[in-house]
Amino acid sequence: MATFLLEVGTEELPASFVSEAIAQWKGKIPADLKEQSLESERIEFYGTPRRLAVVINGLPERQPDRVEEAKGPPAKAAYKDGNPTKAATGFAASKGVSVDQLEVRDTDKGEFVFVRQTIPGRETAELLQEQVPAWILGLEGNRFMRWGDGDLRFPRPIRSLVTLLDDRLVPVTLENGSEVCVSDRVTAGHRVLHPKDVRLDNAQDYVSALKSAYVTVDPAERKKTILDQVAAVAKTVDGHAVIDQDLLAEVVDLVEWPTAIVGKFDEEFLALPSKVTITEMESHQRYFPVRPSAEADELLPYFITVSNGDPAKSDLITQGNERVIRARLADGKFFFDADRKQPLADYLPQLEAVTFEAQLGSVREKVSRIEKVAGLLSDQLGLSAEQKQQALRAAQLCKADLVTQMVGEFPELQGYIGQKYAANSGEPTAVADAIYEHYLPKGAGDSLPQTLIGQVVGIADRLDTLVSIFSIGKLPKGSSDPFALRRAANAIINIVWDAGLPLQLRPVLAQVVEDFAASRDGVNADELLALLTDFFDQRVRTLLQDHLEIDYDLVNAVFGQDTAYQLRALSDLLDVRDRAIFLQSIRNDTRLATLYETVNRAAKLAVKGDLGTDVLDPAGVVNPDLFEQPSEQAFYDSLQTLLPQTQAAQAERDYSKLVAGLEQSAPTVADFFDGENSVMVMAEAAAVRQNRLNLLGLLRNHARVLADFGEIVKS
Repeated sequence: MATFLLEVGTEELPASFVSEAIAQWKGKIPADLKEQSLESERIEFYGTPRRLAVVINGLPERQPDRVEEAKGPPAKAAYKDGNPTKAATGFAASKGVSVDQLEVRDTDKGEFVFVRQTIPGRETAELLQEQVPAWILGLEGNRFMRWGDGDLRFPRPIRSLVTLLDDRLVPVTLENGSEVCVSDRVTAGHRVLHPKDVRLDNAQDYVSALKSAYVTVDPAERKKTILDQVAAVAKTVDGHAVIDQDLLAEVVDLVEWPTAIVGKFDEEFLALPSKVTITEMESHQRYFPVRPSAEADELLPYFITVSNGDPAKSDLITQGNERVIRARLADGKFFFDADRKQPLADYLPQLEAVTFEAQLGSVREKVSRIEKVAGLLSDQLGLSAEQKQQALRAAQLCKADLVTQMVGEFPELQGYIGQKYAANSGEPTAVADAIYEHYLPKGAGDSLPQTLIGQVVGIADRLDTLVSIFSIGKLPKGSSDPFALRRAANAIINIVWDAGLPLQLRPVLAQVVEDFAASRDGVNADELLALLTDFFDQRVRTLLQDHLEIDYDLVNAVFGQDTAYQLRALSDLLDVRDRAIFLQSIRNDTRLATLYETVNRAAKLAVKGDLGTDVLDPAGVVNPDLFEQPSEQAFYDSLQTLLPQTQAAQAERDYSKLVAGLEQSAPTVADFFDGENSVMVMAEAAAVRQNRLNLLGLLRNHARVLADFGEIVKS
C-alpha cells in the first residue's frame, strides 16, 4: 500500500480560506477516490497560511480490474443463417472485441447479443496525476485573484507543488500563462525560522519534515498549542484569557509556529467600557483579552497575542504590539470622551443624512416609523403609561449612536454604545437597556432581549424593516437575503416565544402595513399584507419543524387548510407553538393514534353537512326531538360535557383538557357508528340526516380547536 502527498504552496492565504478549503477537500477527495475505486485507509488534511496539503494513506498501486457487460442488438438482427451480420460486427468493433466473444442471451424482450469484458485497472499514479489539478482548481471561495499573465484563479499566487506517491514524484503541471508550476519534492519551511527550502524524500515524512522546519501543518495541533500557551502566559499575570472561538479559529490559520506572548496597556484605558477594549483587541488586532478570572466582568491591563515570528524576539514583538494597542485604545478613548460631550438625543438630526435604503429615505424617517410601531405594540400588549413612554423614547433613540464617532470606528458596537451614551445622558435604565437589546438576537444562537421595552423596540424595528423592504419588492430569493429579512422574522417569532408575549401578530402586521401604505404612494396594502402573511406563515412553519422538531404533518395540522385557520395561527404565536408541541407529545405517547381514528371518521362525514367550523355548542344546531336511537342522545350528551372542557382548554391553552374530553367521547362515537344502537348517518329524511351530520360536525369542531386532523398523516 502506498501514501500520496499533495501540497500546494502559496503566498499567505486568508485565514478563512484555509479552513474552507480543507472542508471542501474533505468532501471532494474521498468521493473522487471512491468513484475511481481507489480505497484508502486514512486521509489527513492539513493547512497553514502558506500551504494546503492532503496525505492519503493506504492506497493500492492500481485500480482493481473490473468486469463490464454491454448489451447489443437483437440476436435476429445480429445473425442471419448462423452468420454474423453487419450489426454484430459493428457492435463487436465498437467494444474492441472479436465477433467470437459475443454471446446470445434470453431477456424479457427476446434474445439479444451481449459482450462481457474485463477492464484492467489503471495505475494509481496515473489517476492521481489527472485528479490533482481538479482538486486544486475546483476549490471555491471569495476574492480569488489572478496573477502574472494567466487566467488561473486562486486566493493567493501558487508558488510550489509537491506530489509524491511514497518516494516517487508524480509529475503534475499547472499552467498560468507564461508561468508554469511543475510539481517537485521541494516545499518551504517557516518564513522566519527556517527560510531554506525543505526537500521531501518520502510522502510519509511530510509532517515530521515540516515540523523540523518550524511548521506545524495540522490545524488541530496548532489549536491545542495555542490554547495551552495562552492559558500558561495568562497565569503569569494572574489572569484568565478570554477565548472567542471565532477569533481562535482565525488565529490558528494565521500562524505556522505559534508563540503566545503577553503584553500590557496603560491602566487608564480600563475606564473605557470593556466591550470597546475587547473589540479593539479582538476585531482589529487579533489579541486575546485577559480577565482576573473566568467569572469576572472587568479586564486586566494585559493582552495575549499569538506570534508567528521568532520566539527569541518575543520581547521586541511585544513592544511593537503594545505601541499599536496603545494608539488604538487612545483613539477609542478620544472618541468615547468626545461623543459624550452632548446627550445622545442631540445626534438624532444627523440621522437625516444617513440613508436607510435609497427608495425608503433616511434612518431618521425609519426611526419615526419605529416609534409609531412601538406605540402600537405597547397598546396591544397592554403596557402601562410609563412603560409605553419608555418604549417610545427607546425607539426614538435606538439608532442615534450610528452617527457617533465610536460606532463610526467600530460598527459592531452599535447598540452597546447607544446604551452607554443613553445612561450617560440621564436616560432611564429601561430605555438605555432597550437601545442595546433591540438588536438582539444578532444571529442564530445569540441571546434574546430580556426586558419588555427591549422586546417591544426590537419587534418594532424588525416589523418596519420587513414592511418597508417588502413594499419595494426586495424579497428574499433562494439563498439571497441581503436585508436579512428571514432573520428579522425569525427574531420576532423567537422573541415572542421566549418572552411569552401575548402578541396578536396578524392584526398588528395589518395595522403596520395600513399605516405604511397610507404614508406612501403606490403601495397596495392588501397585496403587501398577503405577501407578509405568507412570509411569516413560512417562517413559523420552519421554526416549528426545524428548531422545535415538530413533525411536518403536525405543523400542517396547526395551520390547517382554510384561510381563517391559518390566520388563527399567525394571530396567536404562543398558541400555535403550544398546540404543535402538545400534538407532538401525544403522538410520542401514542394517544394521537386513537384520537385520530375517532376524529377523522366523524370529520370525513361532517363535510357532507353545512355546519360552520366555529360552532361548538350543540344547543340550537342539534334537535333532540329528531333522535331515533339512544346512541344519538348519548352523542349529544357527550358533546354537552365536552363543551366546558374545550372552552377551558382554549382559555388556558391547556389542550390536555380537550384531549381528555375527546378520549371520553370516543366510546360514544364508536357506538354511534358501530354499536347495537348505531345509526345510518345519511338517513333519507333530510332533517334527521342534517341533525346527525351536525353531531359529527360539532365533534370535528371541538377537535379543530387543537388541530385540523385532516392534515395529520396516520402513523
